[in-house]
Amino acid sequence: MNFISILYGLFLLSVLGIYWFVAQQKLRLWTLLLASLVFYASLQVHYIPLLVVLTFFNFRIAKEIDEKTIPHPHSSEWQLSEEEWYFAQIDWNHRRLKLLWLGIVSNVFLLLIFKYLLPLLRFFSPNLVILSDDSFKLITPLGISFFTFECIAYLVDVYRGAPATQEFLQFAAYKFFFAKLISGPITRFHSLASEFKNLRLLTPDIVAEGLWLIARGAVKKGILADHLGTFVDLCFANLQRAGSTDLWLATFAYGFQLYLDFSGYVDIARGSALLFGLVLPENFDFPYFSTSIADFWRRWHITLGDWLRNYLYFPLGGSRQGFDRTCFNLIIIMLIAGIWHGAALGFVVWGVFHGLALGVHRFTDAISNRFEDLENFWQQPLGITLAWLLTQFMVFTSWVWFRLPNLEDSSFVFQHLWGFPGDEQFAQKVYVEALNITQYQLATLLVVLYIAMAGVYIFNRTLKLQFSWPVKLVFVPLCFYSVWLLAPEGSLPYIYFDF
Repeated sequence: MNFISILYGLFLLSVLGIYWFVAQQKLRLWTLLLASLVFYASLQVHYIPLLVVLTFFNFRIAKEIDEKTIPHPHSSEWQLSEEEWYFAQIDWNHRRLKLLWLGIVSNVFLLLIFKYLLPLLRFFSPNLVILSDDSFKLITPLGISFFTFECIAYLVDVYRGAPATQEFLQFAAYKFFFAKLISGPITRFHSLASEFKNLRLLTPDIVAEGLWLIARGAVKKGILADHLGTFVDLCFANLQRAGSTDLWLATFAYGFQLYLDFSGYVDIARGSALLFGLVLPENFDFPYFSTSIADFWRRWHITLGDWLRNYLYFPLGGSRQGFDRTCFNLIIIMLIAGIWHGAALGFVVWGVFHGLALGVHRFTDAISNRFEDLENFWQQPLGITLAWLLTQFMVFTSWVWFRLPNLEDSSFVFQHLWGFPGDEQFAQKVYVEALNITQYQLATLLVVLYIAMAGVYIFNRTLKLQFSWPVKLVFVPLCFYSVWLLAPEGSLPYIYFDF
């Protein structure tokens, strides 16, 4: 079931009707859970039993971790000596830690089996005849990365003191909630559980905001991302014939495609959730206007960044153990971020590259703080512009490894970014027959797209302006009609479905 389809619209309206018709919270949770199972079944019905078992396993482990400790020796419930109570507490804490590690290792092991078994087998036994990549993709559960990351976060939160839920229905509804099930945003159980208990009643403003999010997400994905993706696929599928200009255009086009594709998905997810009275976290905050790599990672895939920071970076020591250890920690978490996206070496290089960039930023930031003139320079218009150019150049060029994780292909692109003429027949097929525009017009469209994003950024962030709800309602049908009219035939799959 595609988010941008009439089928999804009918599905959403039907579930909303049942959800708001029933008054009891338990019935609403059942409605969400059953609807989410139907949604997932439309994509991969054969993996529902596995995900149900995984959900129940994490639910039980969390309950065991949260089980009450032995009463204090002065409590009337159970009389123990101070010494007996002390050692009993140590034993219990050890048991809680073992349960936590059992849960984490089980989730990570399942993720490794599904996402990385085939690449590992090929790496260690290149001559072994095994399933093809396409076959293996068919047996990998959609959304397994997001699913397991949320489970690990829940177990760690309970271990740190947050209460474990006693209601499996509530936990299952949270885990399977169809709006975020496949590609996030990554949510924490306790945040969404409080939303379940304190549902926002639908008002014209909330309805308009939800529909507006869905409509603008459809435009981002259906019109902008898919049209850019057509060119990106044509160019990167014919590397030997593409010229340097083509490769530069494809590199920047892919950066925009990736952002519009993923943020469009999240907009639809957040808009759908809002119509149920639930608020999902934002995942993007104008990342292509960041002026440092650290700022970029505070704005890009925000929920993944929060997960890495809270459950990896801080436990590793964060920035509390000196500059060298801080840089090491940054490289480690970005390496894990790369591996999380895929097992190909390109993702590893991408992660290490961003980790090194974060370390360099720490170093240059420390130097700037020692020299007042240098610090002032980075706060002036020229310094801000230079920082933005350096940051975005690094970000966009690093997407080459992301789009072409095979190092042979990505290395070819980097080697041919300068002074390499394109094939005339390639230009004819791509620009004339497929796109019906010239290289110059395509470059102009990318610039116009960025200027439009800048306009939205100034409108929302600088001027602090928002459309009123009647205006949003006016734009909603216009957006849907535009998608129906302008979207390319045969929409491209969401990029993050692969992760």
